[in-house]
Amino acid sequence: MAARSSARSSSAGRVALGLDFGTESVRALLVGLDGVERASAVVRYKHGQITRTLPTSGEALPPDFALQDPQDWIDASGKAVLAAVKKASVRPEAVLSVGVDFTSCTMLPALADGTPLCKVPALAKEKFAWPKLWKHHGAKEQTQRINDVARRRKEPWHARYGGIVGLEWFFPKILETLENAPKVYAATEVWLEGGDWYVWQLVGAGGAKANEGPPRSTCQAGYKAMWNAHEGYPSRAYFKALDPRMADVVGEKMPGRMLAPGQSAGGLCPAMARVLGLPAGTPVSAAIIDAHAGVPGAGVAEPGTLVLVMGTSSCHMLNSRVEKLIPGVAGVVEGGILPGYFGYETGQAAVGDAFDWLRQLAGEKDFTTLDAKAGKLPPGAHGVLCIDWLNGCRTPLMDGTLAGAFRGLTLNHGPEHLYRALLEASAFGLRWIVEVLREGGVPVKRFVATGGLPHHNPLLMQIYADVLGQPVVIHPSRQGPALGAAILGVLAAGKSVTGFASAQAAMDAMASASLDHPVPARRARLIEPRKEAAKAYRKLYGDYRRLAGRIAAGE
Repeated sequence: MAARSSARSSSAGRVALGLDFGTESVRALLVGLDGVERASAVVRYKHGQITRTLPTSGEALPPDFALQDPQDWIDASGKAVLAAVKKASVRPEAVLSVGVDFTSCTMLPALADGTPLCKVPALAKEKFAWPKLWKHHGAKEQTQRINDVARRRKEPWHARYGGIVGLEWFFPKILETLENAPKVYAATEVWLEGGDWYVWQLVGAGGAKANEGPPRSTCQAGYKAMWNAHEGYPSRAYFKALDPRMADVVGEKMPGRMLAPGQSAGGLCPAMARVLGLPAGTPVSAAIIDAHAGVPGAGVAEPGTLVLVMGTSSCHMLNSRVEKLIPGVAGVVEGGILPGYFGYETGQAAVGDAFDWLRQLAGEKDFTTLDAKAGKLPPGAHGVLCIDWLNGCRTPLMDGTLAGAFRGLTLNHGPEHLYRALLEASAFGLRWIVEVLREGGVPVKRFVATGGLPHHNPLLMQIYADVLGQPVVIHPSRQGPALGAAILGVLAAGKSVTGFASAQAAMDAMASASLDHPVPARRARLIEPRKEAAKAYRKLYGDYRRLAGRIAAGE
């Protein structure tokens, strides 16, 4: 106990840095070891989502393409950290660690020294040389073949992902490049996730462990690249059956050292220390998927609690003591979220971005009018029913080719009816996910929501509670993933620096919240279901499932 007190006192006044890389921007959060958030800053990427034209050539991109510029990740994070440190009025030396969460599967091809292929002059105008954002949907045919070959060969790893590899995952995007741009595939010396690439830059691609290759997150690899701690990646024979040219993709183009989130990837290298304005040698944690970081960020470790990490899309994460292979679940990975548990990933591909799409379609500058009008409508939006697959369906159908729909529209309906129906569809999709888990033998007892969306949209959270028929706890932090990343960075710094002997101890100190917490900033909110609304939604949910079934069947 004395050792812990000594470590904690030596780090008094110091802060942890969490970097949360989203679809449009990066957030830098500085938080004390007591959980007090000192400052945060958000900086948008210069190029944002590259979906229309390639910056280097002006070439029009196909409709399913979504790319990013890796230099944006470096530049934006540098500006965000400098701004947060200034806002917090702390010295750079007070930052004791760096944790990173990142969208996934956002991935890129690179040279052995870490140079992205899109920064190689000879390849800069080749669209397949650029990082593919998580929402890139160009690999439809390749995804189908990856699943078909896995089923034909009865690959044992396939069941861990509910029998379906997702359209947005790692190997479909590699196979897409191989088949459409073989010169880019041949030039690639390292395929890796964007989060791993960024951490690699932080610790120095030419550093002391350069011969071991880049640090690779077991979280990203486990959920998006079919990796398993006991078996590794799928076999050479499988990849050869997929395409003979891809037989040795793992051995030849995927070097690296596997690290769990919270493990140290190394110290901040001098070059990136200058970019971030922090001391060289600052401990850096291995990356974690942004949504998965929301679990430690919500202070949740106990099994049976579904953490709703809500943003542009939503991932619903669950720790469990049992491993069940459930069709349609995006993945179950041992230690994938926190050590000692099987981490389940489920999710919805369009949530915040779907709401924003409708706002823009309605010509509204913000959500104020839509929220007010939709809030006055009864459950069912006066007969309008929506299927929320505006970016495909993740759980439980795992089909990125599916499209959404509205049913029951008349001239009497306005934008608020469509908006309410879309909110309700999002809630129905979540209820379907919960039922899939429970029917598969995985208990779901409690719901905790985190991220900005639960705070910005109280109507949505009330509809969620009504549709689920259970209370939803809203964690007080508006930046759960960034807080989770910061906690993992603290673990990488080690007990001698922080006094935390375990992930649970760090989470208890930095992220715990309750309905009656004595500190207002750590006080959670509880959204209770309304009896009459819950009754109405039971029937409407049945209507949703029937319509979803017909659309999925192509009727």
